[in-house]
Amino acid sequence: MPETSAVESGDRYATLPSGMTICFRDHGDEDDPAMLLIAGLGEDLTFWSDSFVGSLVARGFRVVAIDNRDAGQSTFVASPPPGLLRQIAARPRGDAYTLADMAQDAVGVLDHLGIARVHLVGRSMGGMIAQTIAATAPERVLSLASLYSTTGARKVGQPALSTIRLLAAPPARNRTAAVRAHLRLTRHIAGTEHPIDDAAEAAIAARGWDRSGGDPAAGTARQIQAIQRSGDRTAQLSRITAPTLVIHGDRDPLVNPSGGVATVEAIRSAQHVVIPGMGHHLPESLVDPLTTYIAQHATRVGEGGSHVRIS
Repeated sequence: MPETSAVESGDRYATLPSGMTICFRDHGDEDDPAMLLIAGLGEDLTFWSDSFVGSLVARGFRVVAIDNRDAGQSTFVASPPPGLLRQIAARPRGDAYTLADMAQDAVGVLDHLGIARVHLVGRSMGGMIAQTIAATAPERVLSLASLYSTTGARKVGQPALSTIRLLAAPPARNRTAAVRAHLRLTRHIAGTEHPIDDAAEAAIAARGWDRSGGDPAAGTARQIQAIQRSGDRTAQLSRITAPTLVIHGDRDPLVNPSGGVATVEAIRSAQHVVIPGMGHHLPESLVDPLTTYIAQHATRVGEGGSHVRIS
């Protein structure tokens, strides 16, 4: 199990005008530049490891991490989840929320904390949410880092068939099954050069199950539906003006690397970093290089430059 670090500050909550309650944790010095971490599909805020958060705090950032709606301690939506056939056919229910709604949740947390402008870091679905904030609320965004994410275009960023088969497995209904399912999927998507730490990943999955305030399987299904209802966001991404860094592994079987390429092509002057052997996972072996890229990008923006310097 990962060692609990000094950056752990406990769950806090923001009740928004929409009726959503969004859980967050706030790390570091309030006077430092703010950085918002947005997790991926079915993940809660603890999926950002202590070492990842601590590295960014040590580099001079106030780091806020959130539970998206339908995850962790945030509100679980009352509407029924889409069935598996609807998900496979990409036919969202009429009452589905969208990535734009999730983006408004994140901005609502910034309002709650009195943070005017922020460096955005999102992974996978969180990258899509961060992209949406940058496109629709540019005045709130200092920089954007999009990690192994995509544009929503159907011809790019699609999962491998082997990954789809794993995702279509019956959902876990207890803590033990959730840990096993997480280990099975994470081993598959982690890439070729960065094997997972089974004990650490088991602890992450167990903690995520324990923190869930609702039905995790239903929540994940509704998040998938939000992605599908939001559709192809390429045109929206073309409106992003914030300095943007796109990071993707070249061995990602969940969001094909073509999704990262399409994101770079959609966002004006975005910078692209491809990590050899990296899959759809942030292992401890990559915490230092990834947080270095992200911090350099954000710091360069703060110093008046436009982009990270890629060596």
